[in-house]
Amino acid sequence: MIHHSDAGSQYTSFRLAGHLEAAGIAASIGSVGDAYDNALMESTIGLFKTELIKPWRPWKTLSDVELATAEYVDWYNHRRLHGEIGHVPPVEYENNHYLATTKSQVAPNI
Repeated sequence: MIHHSDAGSQYTSFRLAGHLEAAGIAASIGSVGDAYDNALMESTIGLFKTELIKPWRPWKTLSDVELATAEYVDWYNHRRLHGEIGHVPPVEYENNHYLATTKSQVAPNI
């Protein structure tokens, strides 16, 4: 199990860390002031705001934001070309990786 929280002082206390460890639960938070704490999430949210939210404002309704967000997430996961993985969409890269890994694990028919 993983316990996820923000960096509020109650979530970074030694006592809570001890309780989580005793229960076999990993904390998802680094140390307070750690430059890498939540960096990926903050980077992704920043991208979302820069690419979608700010350029199209002012938004008229919450429904408009919800629909645009769903479309953005679909594009981000399925159609966006990612330079670090050979300029293919992330979902295509994952599917190719899965096929290559499982193909090598399939037992031959005898």
